[in-house]
Amino acid sequence: MNPKQIRISDYNYPLPDERIAKFPLAQRDHSKLLVYNKGEVGEDVFYNLPQHLPQGALMVFNNTKVIQARMHFRKESAGQGQLGALIEVFLLEPAEPADYELMFQTTGHCAWYCLVGNLKKWKTGPLSRTISVGGQEVVVTATRTGEHGTSHRIDFEWAPLSTLSAKISFAEIIDVMGELPIPPYLNRDTQESDKTTYQTVYSKIKGSVAAPTAGLHFTPEVLSALDQRGIDREELTLHVGAGTFKPVKSEQIEGHEMHTEYIAVRRQTLEKLLRHDCQAIAVGTTSVRTLESLYYMGCKVLRNPDATDDQLHVNQWEPYEQSLPDVTSSDAIRALIDWLDRRGQTVLHSSTQIIIAPGYDYKIVRMLVTNFHQPQSTLLLLVSAFVHGDWHRIYDYALSHDFRFLSYGDSSLLIP
Repeated sequence: MNPKQIRISDYNYPLPDERIAKFPLAQRDHSKLLVYNKGEVGEDVFYNLPQHLPQGALMVFNNTKVIQARMHFRKESAGQGQLGALIEVFLLEPAEPADYELMFQTTGHCAWYCLVGNLKKWKTGPLSRTISVGGQEVVVTATRTGEHGTSHRIDFEWAPLSTLSAKISFAEIIDVMGELPIPPYLNRDTQESDKTTYQTVYSKIKGSVAAPTAGLHFTPEVLSALDQRGIDREELTLHVGAGTFKPVKSEQIEGHEMHTEYIAVRRQTLEKLLRHDCQAIAVGTTSVRTLESLYYMGCKVLRNPDATDDQLHVNQWEPYEQSLPDVTSSDAIRALIDWLDRRGQTVLHSSTQIIIAPGYDYKIVRMLVTNFHQPQSTLLLLVSAFVHGDWHRIYDYALSHDFRFLSYGDSSLLIP
């Protein structure tokens, strides 16, 4: 079947609200682990994960860090003693500067593409709010300056009230003013504990608005056990966008537009992939999307050695529509290394919109650690493609054996 004609209703299952984990376990690595190994389904505890992995394998993690992307402003009230309308500005993607690292270092001014809550109450004019950063009073102003698809460009300006104060970065602004955006299906407010529990222990690079949740189960002890087993560990970065929660509303997935996500992969990670015959254990669907996108980026470079970063972008249906030459995974990864060397770069920066659905031919990922995903979601399509359509048995087992679902729930190790 043409993947575009897949009916999303075929990927539904009953998920009672009480099966959705509203909070994580007190000890991350004591979560349950479903083990699917070539059709056999069983279970264990997550801290035993290393025992199920082949010695000497390569495991790849997404080291993105969730930012406090939800900001709140109040409109000036019309009357005395009245509170103005509450406006929510949700940071999606940096506009100016467009580079994530530069964005968080910038001082005084920046611009983001944002979702705006209660937009009808914010017709014109700037919004402002005074906050305290390191003992300094700072006025933060937000101004709508344009539209960008379904989002809005918002220009932010901030300055300490005292002219003698030190400059303040945007990272400091959102650390004080922002709120961590936990998933909407948790149906609760963000709590102080989420600032720790909704980050992986290896998170480093700020930029996501949702956590790569398969990584939430790892502890320093589990990472140490992986090392002792001789598992090679590598990290890459994919900044998870709000689109990860976007429901599939079309009957066939052809009508669903995948969100674009930004990736960064170091040259040494590409070299490590080569040394492992371009076979990897992926931690989470974001690592899967990045690793598999690398193959198609390498194919682009082989066709166009002078391709720019933007031209390496992987479009949603690219893996299914192109009649690719016989390019091995090693050919593709080697091409990317050569491309970086020609440009004098040590990190590949690009983006991907890839959709992985039944009919997809995995190029690099051989095993997958992942949580249990929402019904009728693109992430469930990815899992189905990985286990050759056998997702029902996995999810039926999880539902009948008291597994906890979604972001703060239990996890699985999938070996097709």
